[in-house]
Amino acid sequence: MDAVLGTAVLLGSGVTAGVLFAVALSVLPALFAMETGTYVYAHKLLGRNWDPTMPVVVLTSTLLAGALAVTADDGAARVLFGVAAVLLLGVSAVSHLCNVPINRRVKAVENPEELPADWEDPRPLWRRWHLLRTLLALLALAVNAAAVTMI
Repeated sequence: MDAVLGTAVLLGSGVTAGVLFAVALSVLPALFAMETGTYVYAHKLLGRNWDPTMPVVVLTSTLLAGALAVTADDGAARVLFGVAAVLLLGVSAVSHLCNVPINRRVKAVENPEELPADWEDPRPLWRRWHLLRTLLALLALAVNAAAVTMI
């Protein structure tokens, strides 16, 4: 059973790290290159499928790592799975507490060509939070991979 859960946690944490890495490497530079109105429009489009999917992937991976932290036979593996679960929980926390509120502000703009008078470009702040969660996700993947080799 640990081998099945180990495969699943690697798949989930790999998808999480891969998606966040791809956004950091390719999507963010593209968004920064856009005029503000175009960026708002693109941000809304990009979030349509990511927003409902990624929380499920991240939280499922967190639960799998947590389950393996309890059930794995090897003590060192249990510790590593526990660390990975905490790192993935960090990904979720940064997403929900930092990036999602910014996403909501961008999505609230009704007409990207007529930005509110108090509009502040959210891209630099969003990028900082995104890079933090990307680092956490990459670390979680590496720790999960090390733990899987022990079961």
